[in-house]
Amino acid sequence: MDDDPLFAIDPAGTDIHGEAARLRAHGPITRVLLPGGVAAWAVTGYHAARQVLADERFARNARQHWPAYVDGTLSPDFPLIAWARMDNMSTADGEPHARQRRLVAGAFSPQRIAVLRPRVERVVRRALDELAGHAAERPGEPVDLKVGYAHRVASRVIGELLGVPEGDPDGILDRAGYIESTPQKAAAEYALLRSKIEALVAAKRRQPGEDLISDLIAAQPSGCPVTGTGAGSDAELVGLAQLMLNTGAEPARNLITNTVLALLTRPGQRALAASGEVEWDDVVEETLRTDASVAYLPFRFATEDVTIAGVTISRGDPVLVGYAATGRDPELHGAAAGEFDARRADKRHVAFGHGVHRCVGPALTRMEVRIAVEALFTRFPGLRLAVEPKELTGQGTFIMNGRLALPVHL
Repeated sequence: MDDDPLFAIDPAGTDIHGEAARLRAHGPITRVLLPGGVAAWAVTGYHAARQVLADERFARNARQHWPAYVDGTLSPDFPLIAWARMDNMSTADGEPHARQRRLVAGAFSPQRIAVLRPRVERVVRRALDELAGHAAERPGEPVDLKVGYAHRVASRVIGELLGVPEGDPDGILDRAGYIESTPQKAAAEYALLRSKIEALVAAKRRQPGEDLISDLIAAQPSGCPVTGTGAGSDAELVGLAQLMLNTGAEPARNLITNTVLALLTRPGQRALAASGEVEWDDVVEETLRTDASVAYLPFRFATEDVTIAGVTISRGDPVLVGYAATGRDPELHGAAAGEFDARRADKRHVAFGHGVHRCVGPALTRMEVRIAVEALFTRFPGLRLAVEPKELTGQGTFIMNGRLALPVHL
């Protein structure tokens, strides 16, 4: 790769969509400079992204396919090094990935999602009651919907799936999905959360329930080692549970927040949804297209020289797919690609990925976000922003696409 990358990614993600548009102006695949001075490729075109995501010549395992990591030339202070060190289903390739995916797939079957629906509705009602209680105790004060509603719904739903005890006595859900600012903080938080999940797995081994962790324990082969890191070990099980917790919490709470914001800033679209002229499912899907929860998810690595959209990506080069960028690609959705319209017939996007590494839980995410958003606007029809839209800030990362807070008056 050339030593003079074209575009330096803003590590704070100050303008996710504006930056993606500037990148896309140089083509669907563009050379970029990551925080820490690491050169990479960013894919912002819809068709190019689907090609990369479906091409098995792009691997996820940095420990095998990223020369700079393997040979030790990558600085240990690289801000995204935690993503390279990660060892779970999301960074596995081939049969190891397929085997782990099969283990968790049953938790997201249509039958299991149907069983979870009443639990999701109960979680949402409880969160709404808590919001109403806040309004009653502090009349006139704004509330932060990101923390006070979206986080509670998303974390509790994934907690229901995993089997986290009622009340979350170990504080597992409060730590779900948050991305720390430095490698040192990220490593410390990762280790702390992992220790708590290890304790949860041990508790489920003693007293199983109707949840994903209990299912994973039951699926372990007879004689499988509780210690160690091999296939079927408890270490692998803990890694899967931690992955499900993180990927099930942060994207969902961002999607709830982004969907609510889309309607609060578009009265016409809000009226269409409230009147039933458009389905709430269409509102959620249009948010996935225009304001997906994940901006970039590190990393993929070319296992050989690959040419896509006229661009040759060399063997070993790291690649970032712009999940939040591709739904706004004018080549797919025309000049109005960046405009939110729930009535739009074509809402194609890759917010949940594509290919063998696609998200395992889009049905659950869509269901919980739809229920959460519709119930919120039904319960609080006077809901309005407490600040001007331009005052809202991002999360301070270019990995996720969300708001730091969403202050509203109920």
